[in-house]
Amino acid sequence: MNYLIHLLIYFDIYLIVALSLNLVVGYCGMLTLAHAGYYAIGGYVYAILALVWGWSFLPAILAAVLISATLSLAVSLPAWRLKGDFFILASLAVQVLIFSLLYNWSDANAPLGSLSNLTNGPFGIPGIPKAEILGFRLADSRHFFLLATAMTGLCAFIVWRLTASAWGRLLVSMREDELAARGLGKNTRFLKVQAMAIASGLAAIAGALYAAYVGYLDPSAASLEESILMLSMILVGGVGNLRGPAIGALVLIVLPEFLRFLDFPDAQAANLRLAIYGLALVLMMHFRPQGIAGEYRLD
Repeated sequence: MNYLIHLLIYFDIYLIVALSLNLVVGYCGMLTLAHAGYYAIGGYVYAILALVWGWSFLPAILAAVLISATLSLAVSLPAWRLKGDFFILASLAVQVLIFSLLYNWSDANAPLGSLSNLTNGPFGIPGIPKAEILGFRLADSRHFFLLATAMTGLCAFIVWRLTASAWGRLLVSMREDELAARGLGKNTRFLKVQAMAIASGLAAIAGALYAAYVGYLDPSAASLEESILMLSMILVGGVGNLRGPAIGALVLIVLPEFLRFLDFPDAQAANLRLAIYGLALVLMMHFRPQGIAGEYRLD
């Protein structure tokens, strides 16, 4: 039962990630490899505020959202001038930059959270406190599952309301024909920046939930492998609606866990899991580019 709850918590976390990334990929039509960076920033902000400064869960996660969204604004304003492959390369550069900062911003002689040792480098941040709301500490996985599910429901509602609104319809019209949207007087660059900021803020919520649940965070949360996993979820499940990210998270997060029931060593199981991600992505892009339940085909 505990293992099932563990899987469901991971599903909740990555469903938030997939829903947020779908705003950029599915509704703006722009592929990005930087999403894991904003996810990791949310986790690190939460970890530092909760562990070093003693902040409670809700203020810390709100700060994580604001900081991640603000950083994405600073990065995306110039990057959104680029299109296609050039934008993908720019997002890859952002991902590498974030990973490098998290990996190298350390000093063994300085306390964690100080300006010279902000992230503790490759050693990561251990001992991150469990979430505490109104004085109740969610140390039990069943209690944390309720929190994760509630946060996932909130994020799904936000994404649904945004995409069903006039703003969401503007994103779709821009995705289908950006020149026509500009001809109607719409500021498409500002729309893209807004979508990226919202997506980054939602990804930060997932990162903070992960840090609070696992109790440890290291730079691998911002790795290229993590970004590819996130992108694979929505490409396999489908983009342009809310069903696709849910299906993609289920396929790529829950199903590979059944490898644990086979007699594979941990190292081989991890490599096989990556092979499954890659194979699923290649097959879907070849036979069904719009994904299992997608409404938009990425060209």
